Amino acid sequence: MKYPWIDEYLLQKKGVTKDHKLEWNWVRYMVGDKLFCAVCLDEEDKPYYITLKLEPAKGDALRKLYPDILPGYYMNKVHWNSVKPNGEVPDELMREMLNEAYELVLSGLPKKKTAEINNI
Repeated sequence: MKYPWIDEYLLQKKGVTKDHKLEWNWVRYMVGDKLFCAVCLDEEDKPYYITLKLEPAKGDALRKLYPDILPGYYMNKVHWNSVKPNGEVPDELMREMLNEAYELVLSGLPKKKTAEINNI
C-alpha cells in the first residue's frame, strides 16, 4: 500500500479507535463509535480500497480530478468515497481527506460526546 502511515496518523487523533470487522475484512477507524474511515482488505489481507467520508461536493469534485477516487465501496455513494491504495492520489491530499473525514464525523457527534473526546 502506498500509504503505510495511515494507521499511525489516524490513531494519533483524539478519540480515535480501531477495530477489525471480520465479516467484511475491514480495518475500521471510528471517533465516538462512528465510522469515518475504513481500509478494505481482500482475501489475502491486502488493502484494495480506503473508504472515507467527505462533504458531497468535495467528494464529487475529487472523483472528477482523480480516477483513483471512486464512489464509496458498499457505502452511501453521496457521502463516502473509496481511494485505490496504490493509485495516484498524493499523500498530502490523502491526509487532507482523512482530516476532513475525522472532522465531519466528530462535528456530527452530540456535544457531550465531543466534549468527552476533546478532554481525553
